[in-house]
Amino acid sequence: MTNSTAARPLFLCLSLCLLSLLPFQASSSPTTEAQALVKWKNSLSPPSPPPSLSSWSLTNITHLCNWTGIACNNGGSVSEISLLGSNLSGTLDALDFASFPNLTHFNVSNNNLEGPIPSSIGNLSHLRFLGVCSNLFEGAIPRSIGQLRKLERLDFGINQLTSSIPSELGLCSNLTFLALPGNFISGKIPPGIGSLTKLNYLLLYRNLLSGPIPTGIGSLKNLLELDLSNINLSGQIPATLWNLSNLRLLHLFSNHLTGTIPPEIGNLTSLTYLGLDTNRLYGEVPETMSRLAKLQWITLFTNNFSGGIPQDFGKYSPSLRSVSFSDNSFTGELPPDLCSGFALQYLTVDENNFNGLLPNCLKNCSGLRRVRLDSNQFTADITSAFGAYPNLVFINLSNNRFVGNLTAKWGECTNLTNLQIDGNKIAGRIPPELGKLSQLRVLTLHGNELTGKIPDELGNLGELLRLNLSNNHLAGDIPISLGNLTKLNYLDLSRNGLNGSIPDELTNCEDLLSLKLSNNNLLGVIPLELGNLFAIQILLDLSHNSLAGSIPSNLAKLTKLENLNLSHNKFSGAIPAALTSLLSITSIDLSYNELTGVVPSGRLFQQAPGSAFIGNPGLCGNVTGLSPCGTSSKSTDHRKKVSVGVSVSVCLSLLLAILIAVILVLWQRKKLFDEEEEIKRLKEHEKFEQIIWERLGKFTFSDIAKATNDFGEEYCIGIGGFGSVYKAVLASGQIVAVKKLNALESGNILAINQQSFENEIRVLTEVRHRHVIKLHGFCSMRGCVYLVYEFVERGSLAKVLYGGTGAAELDWGTRVKIVQGVANAIAYLHHNCSPPIIHRDITLNNILLESDLEPRLSDFGIARFLNSDSSNWTAVAGSYGYMAPGKPYDQS
Repeated sequence: MTNSTAARPLFLCLSLCLLSLLPFQASSSPTTEAQALVKWKNSLSPPSPPPSLSSWSLTNITHLCNWTGIACNNGGSVSEISLLGSNLSGTLDALDFASFPNLTHFNVSNNNLEGPIPSSIGNLSHLRFLGVCSNLFEGAIPRSIGQLRKLERLDFGINQLTSSIPSELGLCSNLTFLALPGNFISGKIPPGIGSLTKLNYLLLYRNLLSGPIPTGIGSLKNLLELDLSNINLSGQIPATLWNLSNLRLLHLFSNHLTGTIPPEIGNLTSLTYLGLDTNRLYGEVPETMSRLAKLQWITLFTNNFSGGIPQDFGKYSPSLRSVSFSDNSFTGELPPDLCSGFALQYLTVDENNFNGLLPNCLKNCSGLRRVRLDSNQFTADITSAFGAYPNLVFINLSNNRFVGNLTAKWGECTNLTNLQIDGNKIAGRIPPELGKLSQLRVLTLHGNELTGKIPDELGNLGELLRLNLSNNHLAGDIPISLGNLTKLNYLDLSRNGLNGSIPDELTNCEDLLSLKLSNNNLLGVIPLELGNLFAIQILLDLSHNSLAGSIPSNLAKLTKLENLNLSHNKFSGAIPAALTSLLSITSIDLSYNELTGVVPSGRLFQQAPGSAFIGNPGLCGNVTGLSPCGTSSKSTDHRKKVSVGVSVSVCLSLLLAILIAVILVLWQRKKLFDEEEEIKRLKEHEKFEQIIWERLGKFTFSDIAKATNDFGEEYCIGIGGFGSVYKAVLASGQIVAVKKLNALESGNILAINQQSFENEIRVLTEVRHRHVIKLHGFCSMRGCVYLVYEFVERGSLAKVLYGGTGAAELDWGTRVKIVQGVANAIAYLHHNCSPPIIHRDITLNNILLESDLEPRLSDFGIARFLNSDSSNWTAVAGSYGYMAPGKPYDQS
């Protein structure tokens, strides 16, 4: 008994020591949990309390398990908090995670929560699902995440998280789903990711990560989807990755990966989607790729691949739906079994060197929706190349070697929105059946050998935005029915044999940006109604015809017009003085007509080259190449006689002057030579520095500097990563926005690339669209690059949407108008520019609004001219928070 009594204290002490070694498990009651939830609810931003959480009340504790978004376990303790898409605003700071020891499911995705993710979230030791995607969370991923050893699904996607992926994440060995896309996470992918052997989904796309793909990823044998796209990865694809035989979706596009595709790609027998485009991969595509029997989508475009496509490609892939091999150096013919499974819908192989007879490989492709085969060397009789494809939406066969005729069967492709077969040798007539394509938006058949009349039925294409039938052998009148194309932006019928007059009905095309009818046999006068095409901006070209009569003063109403060409016609009479009001004109040509009288004064005419007026014997004025007004032939003859007598006396005097001049020349020769060398050196040095705005010198750098008080702070209206933006009111009254890039100061544009930079900026000055901001021109001075844009009154969409009372103006009708305008601008940049221009950064800040809330897309393409070594450089294109259309991932 004594020994037993003495042993009790020792036993109690050992018991306490053992208990202290066990993990502490907090206890909680429904009351404690309810209080913690209500406290967090009351901390949320207005509306407070959120209507969706009206059931959260301390007077309703007995029904805690029935509160909105709350579920309990059998013991009555909270096990789930699920508030997906509940319109919550605020932070998680006031939520005491320690009050929920039994929580297994926490999901607040698709809300407006912000601030950091609390490190106390690591206390939820029983948590299996953690979802906070599509919010505004910022800061680093807490390292306490590594304490959630039971965690199975982690979704932090589409937030503003920074820093790096914590290595502690590799301790969450039960994870099957890991998603961190659409953030600002940097650094390398930690090797510890390879220890998460239960992972089925690893989604890290659209971040600021860099470095190579860890070899440890090859250990994730259960992986079904791997998305590492658009995160600046470099190096070769590790050989271990090709052993993931369960992989269904592999996205590695938009990186800097190099090397070849090895034969081991044939091991990915479960693969349905393969995205390797926009990298630096090279070499030939291995034959083993043909064995991927489940493959549905494959994108290899914009790499350096060469050689031919495996001839068995498609033969063993009955579900193949989309193939994109564009912008490489592939050669040879397309595989004969490309459509063996009848499932192919999307085929894009443009910008390669493919050749061969096209119909042989596409004869079974009855399900085709989008086809892009332009800029290759395909040869075939187009008459039988394509039959009736009821699902076809887009087709571009331009710049190949097709011959034959367009058949009536094209009229059966009733879903077609884009038909481009320009730059071939297509002959015959344009089939009237094309008028049945009611969804058609783009029709370009230029540069062929088409004959006959333009069918009246084309006037039925009410959705048409672009019509180009130029450079063919078309004849007859311009159909009056083309006036029904009220949505048309571009009309080009030039370089044909069209005759008759310009139909008045064309003035119904109120959205026209460019009208080109040059090099035809058109007669009659310019319709007065043409002055009502107020939207026309890029070009009005009626040159090389037989038009007559006077130039209508109504053309002065085309205030946005930049290029006017009426040359090589039979216009007579005076040049209307009203045309001096066309302040947007950068190029005018009235040469080779029968114009008479005085050339009007004004910048437009005084700064135009003499070639703009030659071939008009009756014109006079203070313009280069024309005679001054007020002189006659009689006075001219008298002047010549007088000048002969005077010249004799002058010659004698000149002989004496020459003797004196020779002495002075010899004395100053060395001095002049040195000055000329200095001037030559300065001109060479400032070759790039002295670029003047636009072709006619509408304004100069000096004008800009004067209007902004040498770029004083009071004129600054915005500051960005590459420089500042200034508002300049010029002496002429014109208002422009000047973007001052600090590129040259920081070395962003190397000297050897200046000419390339200049040429590419000049391309952007040619971009003209009513919904694309106009770039007037550029200049390099004082070590900086200056870009001059048209000034847009209301500023950015972000400013209007979130600032002051501007948002009240944006009703749904206005928002739809803005979206439509931006969509039109994107379509123009993608499909109507050559080469196409990809914006890569469409954000609220880059959409500007006019006073009538008309949108203007700005800042397109400029970043791609800057050097990647710059301290301001980011190789990830676009503004984060915007996710390009694609497949969504599960947020449940």
